[in-house]
Amino acid sequence: MADSDSLKRAVSLKRAVGVEAAELVESGMRLGLGTGSTVAHLLVALAEKLSRGALTDVVGVPTSLRTAQEARELSIPLTTLTETPVLDLTIDGADEVDPALDVIKGLGGALLREKMVAQASRRLAIMVDDGKMVPELGTRCPVPVEVVQFGWEVHGPFVESCGADPVLRVGSDGEPMVTDNGNYIIDCHFAGGIGDAEGFERAIRARAGVVESGLFLGMATEVLVSGPAGVETLSRGDRAQTGDRVP
Repeated sequence: MADSDSLKRAVSLKRAVGVEAAELVESGMRLGLGTGSTVAHLLVALAEKLSRGALTDVVGVPTSLRTAQEARELSIPLTTLTETPVLDLTIDGADEVDPALDVIKGLGGALLREKMVAQASRRLAIMVDDGKMVPELGTRCPVPVEVVQFGWEVHGPFVESCGADPVLRVGSDGEPMVTDNGNYIIDCHFAGGIGDAEGFERAIRARAGVVESGLFLGMATEVLVSGPAGVETLSRGDRAQTGDRVP
């Protein structure tokens, strides 16, 4: 019964924040559509608003094959990053968020496309339940690192030298999980938190064969946090206008 209650609570929180995030969308927007169970609730809310005419002229760039399929089934118009290289807003979930609104993403395996779409967006809104808020990144989940299949094993010792325990992600069949981009994912577990997230990002991204990391640093413009009292919006404000964000 306790597990059932926990599951119901989790679904309720995800639905609440998905519905709230849909209110950020305005007619005429070009959207980045994230990936995951929370995004699924966002898509349902967007489809409802589109069907009754509360939103018009909205198109989305999906960050995974899964999201593309879900959006098509809900009759949400889609485009591509090539056709629409500048986006008004991307809405996505996250696996961890720290007090500075830095984020770990990628437990769903879509981190590369998610980051590409986020970088093309003027705003990045992250949806989480209150259990995803942590004092330091890496406290509860690993940092996913997407790598090419060729020679993937060579990254293990390097990750260990950075203070993490590398684990190749596998599927239920015990075989390596392959991303939509044909790559593998190494989950980098840090005992007690990453410490220097920016340093690890620089070091891992400098390695040939590493495609992308699940560290989204300085990218989220706002984080919607769903809890028992409702949905709270945390804003980075002017500090978010950094990196590759479109002006």
